[in-house]
Formats: sequence, structure tokens, C-alpha cells
Amino acid sequence: MSLPDPIAKLVGSLTTLPGIGPRSAERIAMFLVQSEVNEVKQLAEAILQARERVGFCAVCGSLTETSPCGYCRDPRRESGLVCVVERPVDIFSLEKSGTYRGKYHVLGGKLSPVQGVEPENLRIGELEKRLMVEPIRELVLALGTDVEGDATSYYLAQRLSRPGLTITRIAHGLPAGTGLEFADELTLSRALEGRRELK
Repeated sequence: MSLPDPIAKLVGSLTTLPGIGPRSAERIAMFLVQSEVNEVKQLAEAILQARERVGFCAVCGSLTETSPCGYCRDPRRESGLVCVVERPVDIFSLEKSGTYRGKYHVLGGKLSPVQGVEPENLRIGELEKRLMVEPIRELVLALGTDVEGDATSYYLAQRLSRPGLTITRIAHGLPAGTGLEFADELTLSRALEGRRELK
């Protein structure tokens, strides 16, 4: 006997979420349809509010309710140091390490000609504009350690190189082929401290 249509549709929607396979989606759907209506309404409202109220910072690309975001507005952060990351979630991973006090720039991905991601598809132009108007002395490239992350880092090092600017890359204390969200705080902290200049 098949699932009732509304549950089947809910399962289908849940499987589009990252890390949720068919079995997990079915368990979540069954839990939701058996929960109190008010609890489900609160969950639905929280999802809608988060989607409607959270956007991207116009300066760095982080997720925020107000633009510029708190990282960009914070006068205690080191304005001459900018950490370049692939996605907004990477900022939250680095912040958990508690060792980085500079600003951020989200690329929005990494170069991947196979998947059609070229330099113009990333927020590299916005970073170049920031280099012209902000007192940035060091760019820390904190991209994944896979082939695309390496290629993007070396591309950025070549394209953004200029007098007075040091371009470093976080040390490879990260597992190869993974993103920042899978690393623990100590690993991220050591990777930041062991960054090196790219030439």
C-alpha cells in the first residue's frame, strides 16, 4: 500500500534538502503528520520567516538580516584582513574557531569548467572593487582542499596580485576533498594560524 498523496509530496519535498535521503525524509514526514498542528505551524512559520528576512550582505556576501552585515560593520574587526570563502556557511564555521578577527568575502562557489562555473559566475569582481576602496593588506584564501578549491585559489592569487597585498592560503589541516563545515574548531584554528603566502 502506498503513502497517502500529501505525505508522498512532503517526502518528495524533504528529499530536496541537503543530507536528507528518502528514508530520512519519510521518517521526518511521518513525524510531522503525527505532531500537534500548532507545532507544525510554528515550524512552517519559522522556515518562511528565515527565508523572507535573511538575505546577502551587499559587501561581503554573508547571510544577514541587515546589510551591511555585523561582520562588515564591526569596528573591532581587522579591516586590513579579508578571508575569502566559498559559501556563507563557511563564515560561521570559521567564526566557531574563535581565532579569526578580520572581515570576509564570499565567492559564491569555486571555479569548475566542467560544471560551467567560470570567473564571471563568482563574486571576484566585487572583491576587486573592495581592494580598490578598502585598506586590505592580506587576503586569506580559505577554500576547500579539492581540485576546484586549489584551482580557484591559484587563479585568485594570480588575478588579484598587486603591490602591498599579501595573498595567503590556510594551511592544509583540513581533510582533502571536504568543505569547511566538516572541520572541527581546533582544525580550523590551526589551519588559519598556519596560512602561507601564495606566489
